[in-house]
Amino acid sequence: MILLLLGLVLFLGVHSARFLFDGWRTRIIAERGEGAWKGLYSLVSLIGLVLIVIGYGQARQSPTLLWVPPAFLTPVNWVLMLAAFALLVAAYGPDNRLRTAVGHPMVLSVKVWALAHLLVNGMLADVLLFGSFVVWAIVDYAASRRRDRAEGMVRTAPSGAMAWLTPILGGIVLWAVFVFWAHRALIGVSPMGG
Repeated sequence: MILLLLGLVLFLGVHSARFLFDGWRTRIIAERGEGAWKGLYSLVSLIGLVLIVIGYGQARQSPTLLWVPPAFLTPVNWVLMLAAFALLVAAYGPDNRLRTAVGHPMVLSVKVWALAHLLVNGMLADVLLFGSFVVWAIVDYAASRRRDRAEGMVRTAPSGAMAWLTPILGGIVLWAVFVFWAHRALIGVSPMGG
């Protein structure tokens, strides 16, 4: 559990630099350049992610049950994950209205992903992992929107039906790939059971 916690502190800590340690982040960029910051950011993120994966894997070997999630939350998870994938496509796909509407779709995608997983997993390691990501995403999203308002950020929305359909259809495709193949292949558990 220590590796999981350390990984979460490193990974979420470096991803919080913009709103928790912006002065320090700005100083590193000013003194050493943006490339040095990106290198440090990437290295700490990678170390944190590796520790999360190892720590979570170890914690799954001797789980501590906190609660048994009710069965009705499983389809709720599926719907939330569909939304999370649509937001992910909105963040990295072509310009679209969903990205314009929510402002920071990647952070919102992480929040929905973590909440969806928190609802259907009742082990202590799950609560630490997904609960940490939920809290981080809530704080990061609020800080990002506040920063947008302070900077007078205005997003222009593209027009046309595809501006909405692209992230939705892309989200459906990614959701299907994960539900019916990738989740079991990568995580070892099928979201559909069995």
